[in-house]
Amino acid sequence: MKDTNYKITMKKKTDTNKLKKQIQRVFAEAGRKILNYKQIAKQLEVDSSEGKNEIIITLKQLAAEKLIEEIDTGRYVTLFIHQFIIGRVDMTQQGTAYVVPEDGTEDIYISSEHKNMALNGDKVKVSLFAHKIHGKQSGEIIEVLERSKTQFVGIVQVHYNYAFLVPDDKKMHTNIFIPKEKLGSAKQGDKAIAKITEWSAENENPFGEIIEVLGKPGDHETEMNAIVVEYGFATRFPVEVEREANNIPDKISNDEIKKRRDFRKTLTFTIDPEDAKDFDDAISFKVLEKGIYEIGIHIADVAHYIKEGGRLDEEALKRATSVYLVDRTIPMLPEKLSNGVCSLRPNEDKLTFSVVIKMNEDAEVLDTWYGKTVIHSQRRFSYEEAQERLETKEGDLATELNLLNELAKQLKEKRFKKGAISFETQEVKFRLDEHFKPIDLYVKVRKDAHKLIEEFMLLANRRVAEYGDAQGKGDKKKTFVYRIHEEPNEDKLKLFNIFASRFGYKILLQSQKSISQSFNNLLLEVEGKPEQNLVQSQAIRTMSKAYYGTKKSMHYGLAFDHYTHFTSPIRRYPDLMVHRLLFSYLNNGKSADQAHHEDMCKQSSLMEVKAADAERASVRYKQVEYISGFIGDEFDGIISGVTEWGIYIEISKYKCEGMLRLNNMGDDFYEYDENNQWIIGRRTRRKFQLGDPIQVIVVAADIFKRQIDLSLVDAGVKSNFKQGWDQEKKRRDKKGQGKSRGRGKRGR
Repeated sequence: MKDTNYKITMKKKTDTNKLKKQIQRVFAEAGRKILNYKQIAKQLEVDSSEGKNEIIITLKQLAAEKLIEEIDTGRYVTLFIHQFIIGRVDMTQQGTAYVVPEDGTEDIYISSEHKNMALNGDKVKVSLFAHKIHGKQSGEIIEVLERSKTQFVGIVQVHYNYAFLVPDDKKMHTNIFIPKEKLGSAKQGDKAIAKITEWSAENENPFGEIIEVLGKPGDHETEMNAIVVEYGFATRFPVEVEREANNIPDKISNDEIKKRRDFRKTLTFTIDPEDAKDFDDAISFKVLEKGIYEIGIHIADVAHYIKEGGRLDEEALKRATSVYLVDRTIPMLPEKLSNGVCSLRPNEDKLTFSVVIKMNEDAEVLDTWYGKTVIHSQRRFSYEEAQERLETKEGDLATELNLLNELAKQLKEKRFKKGAISFETQEVKFRLDEHFKPIDLYVKVRKDAHKLIEEFMLLANRRVAEYGDAQGKGDKKKTFVYRIHEEPNEDKLKLFNIFASRFGYKILLQSQKSISQSFNNLLLEVEGKPEQNLVQSQAIRTMSKAYYGTKKSMHYGLAFDHYTHFTSPIRRYPDLMVHRLLFSYLNNGKSADQAHHEDMCKQSSLMEVKAADAERASVRYKQVEYISGFIGDEFDGIISGVTEWGIYIEISKYKCEGMLRLNNMGDDFYEYDENNQWIIGRRTRRKFQLGDPIQVIVVAADIFKRQIDLSLVDAGVKSNFKQGWDQEKKRRDKKGQGKSRGRGKRGR
């Protein structure tokens, strides 16, 4: 059983610790089998006498350490029957790791010396230890089964005849060695993409090659592209994918139109952001009789254009979602589809898949029809234009929009009566100048126009999920794809209550109804308060994470027994899966392969998390760039996290987080109290804990590391930085230099 993970090249002096690990792995694979040095040498492909002697010596050391037992002269057996777990690596910034098992059991702690060339996100095999560390089951990674990614973004450091790529990723703890001939056009200090080509046990660093130079660090285009690559997305589509997309005809044939229900003469419109180009959904509206309405939720028929198993489909699944950065969209589909033939642009015939609802004036659903359609949108509204008609009751389609808004409000009220939770997060947005520099930062406000569209999309998704779940019974129930949001963990709810109590809030845990009602009351009460963003963010983290799966489960946050994603196939792959399944079952198709669809659901859930991380990274980058114009300024903040190395503080005005390091707090020596989640001064007994208001000075803003450093403002004690900065400002004022360079009038 030769395994390249065990293969070693014996040198004059073998690394004893490395050899120990390799021999232990052989015993782990052997179970209770008795082995001698010759059998072990064969496994490790050691042929030299010197190498075999090293193995004999190491076996005696392992026996002395009670890790193996010599049951006869030169014959050994392990003292432990090893258990193995398969899971994904979750690396910490400190260099240790946790492996999240596939079977849902408790995470396994992996010390830095037991990672054995595994990287963040890798699928690995773990050998469990008999002891725990920090109260956690511990183990050693013995095999990397699947790399999460092999391409990394970083800074090139060139030496005489070789180079290193120093990764940006804080969870990538090793630099990539680049031979001189693999450096390409990269130069010292460039930000580039390196691909790992090999990594053997003998080498501390993986070997790689530069595959693309992104540009100079700090350049806007360079940093945005770096974020895209860092989180596993591609900045361009493969040539063959673009070619397949470009071969799709723009014109809709008459034969195709004849197969569909025709809505082209029915009033139809879209409501989207002002700068949107990919219009997934449209609404049609018709009065059938007094108090009875026909409302069509029409969704781009992406499945008509993308054939399952083609290169377009493969690339769409690989990406699984569009990514929305501060200044751009990285689409799931090529522009020909996302902004062209699939986009429901006004004054054009478009192919759609529709859920048509018959509803009365009390927002009760009387009937539902599902099927392929053709539409012709007569009007494209921005959210601002639609909101104006809702507020003034004037303008084209004002009557129809206001009627739909009343129905939407009733739908929302019914959801909340059933226990839905109102998670209204504060979304940070930027105004950028022509050079993409942030000149203003603000919090996006969601109004009725947004909520109108949202309610009808929720309704369509729920009805489609109900239809999918109704197909077949028992063992013959047909495979379908659901959006799943499970109940929150009780322990997490209790921890949230402890956190919320510091602000004077509380949720009631007696029942699901009391939890949802008190959650909503809390979220309503916190609006407009300094702690709003912190409390809302913590509330969301308390909830279980939503994901995609083939086994129907409730959606806790929406209080729906059935829910799926049907309404955004241009930008989400699960919606495309649902379109295909729905169309098949409407035409009496057989049940789809459950295991295959579950795999696609897992890929979609994984990429959804990565996309959210990329979006947050782009926001963080621009926040740090913006705050860099306020070095030396004082801000009100709120403590959002407490650690052994410092305090995280949210700057209330700009909703961005900075770090106040303990070694920068000059008035005392502060210690971290993990049990009480605070830091406390050794001499003054002064405490800083989660939720406390605090005043800080911006000390530094590092756009490369995307971090903000803060210092404490205190009436009694001014930090050295504050004193120095005050002197510097006085010096500049005397010279007529005014405020710090780059400040201008930002945010004033």
